[in-house]
Amino acid sequence: MTDLWAGFAEAARLLITLDPDLTAIALRSLQVTLCALVIACAIALPLAAFLSVKRFRWRRAVIALLNALMGLPPVVVGLVVYVLLSRSGPLGVLGLLFTPSAMIIAQVIIIVPLIASVAHQSLRELWAEYHDLLISLNTTQCQRIVALLWDGRRALLTAALAGFGRGIGEVGAIMIVGGNIDNVTRVMTTAIALETGKGNFALALGLGFVLIALAILVNLAIHWLSRTETGRQW
Repeated sequence: MTDLWAGFAEAARLLITLDPDLTAIALRSLQVTLCALVIACAIALPLAAFLSVKRFRWRRAVIALLNALMGLPPVVVGLVVYVLLSRSGPLGVLGLLFTPSAMIIAQVIIIVPLIASVAHQSLRELWAEYHDLLISLNTTQCQRIVALLWDGRRALLTAALAGFGRGIGEVGAIMIVGGNIDNVTRVMTTAIALETGKGNFALALGLGFVLIALAILVNLAIHWLSRTETGRQW
């Protein structure tokens, strides 16, 4: 019990003094996840709007596939990306394996279906409200997509925050494609797993506190945005 409290005290000291190792790992985690989030949003949000306004033969199948991919096992994503980026893989010439770029690619694959599915649910309802107006204005399909994305920006921000929460807590795929290399690809989740195995509970707890704080902030932001969106509708 004494060791546990000592670990908590040391973790608090690391947080208060902004320990260089802890700070570097936390910033690297944020850098990787935010880069992946920007790329994923650039793919997922227009796709969600397109699926809302466009009717085509395989539309329902695409939506069902996106919903199914929300539960895609991260370790499988990591394995696929590893094979693609390995020296014998088709993209091995790029030399991206065990780099932050590989980690970003894996996170993008993981969070795109989540963001697209959440965003599509909101944009589909918005399209039901705007359908007649936009059709009567003789707008192009691109103009309809832009209008939906702009007016539904609060709901889309909620989808983006959900993607950020999924990405920042990812460990399986990140461990496989990043290699958990010190000062290169070591992020909060992989560092927690490593330091726990080494018995260095102070750093692991410190990083865990940062991760929990980020998760709480993301959930509070989603809750606040949901309430403001509901209030705006009323």
